[in-house]
Amino acid sequence: MAVLEISDLVAEWDPTTGERRPVLRSEAVAALREAGDERAARIVERIPVLGDVLDPAAVDRLLIRVHTELQRLNEEVRMAQRFAELLVPILAAVRAAGIRPRVVDVGCGLGFLVRSLASSGVLGRDVELVGVDFNRALVAEANRLAQAEQLPCTFVCGDAFALTEDAAVYLSCGVLHHIPAGALPEFFRAQDRAGAQAFVHYDIAATRLAPFGAWLFHRARMREPLGRHDGVASARRAHSDAVLRSAAARAAGMEIFLFEATRYLNPLCAAMRPVVGLRPHLTGEVLRALGRRAGALAPAG
Repeated sequence: MAVLEISDLVAEWDPTTGERRPVLRSEAVAALREAGDERAARIVERIPVLGDVLDPAAVDRLLIRVHTELQRLNEEVRMAQRFAELLVPILAAVRAAGIRPRVVDVGCGLGFLVRSLASSGVLGRDVELVGVDFNRALVAEANRLAQAEQLPCTFVCGDAFALTEDAAVYLSCGVLHHIPAGALPEFFRAQDRAGAQAFVHYDIAATRLAPFGAWLFHRARMREPLGRHDGVASARRAHSDAVLRSAAARAAGMEIFLFEATRYLNPLCAAMRPVVGLRPHLTGEVLRALGRRAGALAPAG
């Protein structure tokens, strides 16, 4: 039976125009009940409506609250620092090749990752940081926060499958499990474009512990019922290593690596792990710069 996330059902945008589409509450509730998820159906039934259409303003406020709580979780598991460990050597190799260090976060939400990297300056002041998301409300809030925090980064609306933002390095955090396995190859292929030198995509590891760990973590740290529900659903939807390897291989011009936890590693510390793509001319330099940490990046081929 399909595992659905509420956040994927309550807001829709036209992929061509980017305009918002009305979402019927009855249809979202029916989809969740068909998937056998009565609890999720009851959560959607509590969202205000205009007629039978979910109130877009109420949905936006709800999603911003959930993403704000999610930002706190990302801070606790130090996601920005994890990205920086990989991005610093990648961007050093990019600069050495004479390429502008522009980084684009795909599916950025409230822009936690981009704003954190911009705030710390860990990547260098010459790095241009951009966040892209399909949800206009989240993009607007990300820009508001960046301006309030006086950070050198920007956020724009865009489609992960038809990127218009050029980048030396593409990123994402917790996005891959939202994409069906059948569409995942196209996500990676969309980033194998002229000028792109690498990608780093962190997502939930598909382990037996993942759903329990997600339940425990979200139960303890999140208050929004939608966030608690989707956090566990995300872990249940995580793609296997085989699916990620096969999909990432569609970026044919990249060498693909997948983080593999050792048996000595605390599994909770490996709950989020990256799939990495590198242009072949960068690979040697990046792996040398990573040193012992490169040992956990297993070639996908």
